[in-house]
Amino acid sequence: MPARKPEEVHRLFSEGVQRKRSKCNPISFMSRTLLSFPSPGKRSGGMPLSVSFERLPRYEARFVFNRSSLLESNDIAILFSSWTLAGTGPDGKAVSMAGQTTDVVRRQKDGTWLLAIDNPFGPG
Repeated sequence: MPARKPEEVHRLFSEGVQRKRSKCNPISFMSRTLLSFPSPGKRSGGMPLSVSFERLPRYEARFVFNRSSLLESNDIAILFSSWTLAGTGPDGKAVSMAGQTTDVVRRQKDGTWLLAIDNPFGPG
């Protein structure tokens, strides 16, 4: 299911991470030219990054976004959301992470929205 509104990207991405309950794939919400900051101060880009996102569904965890703000202008939107990931990792150990994401999504030619910049650990 594609994101038809910018605010749907986080919800559908979250469902994709919890793929056992959904047919969504988190990778399907990322542009091929995704720029990501997978940890504070670390920059990564391009589809090789998808490997780390493909691992997320192996966690027995709940991944939740709580959107606090949305700024939209034409074909670009910025999503500000807090997020939490809590549960068990693939190794059986407890996992608990949280952050404040600043993400940029872009409307595609077909009208769907994809993640263009992923900054899960804040505005800086």
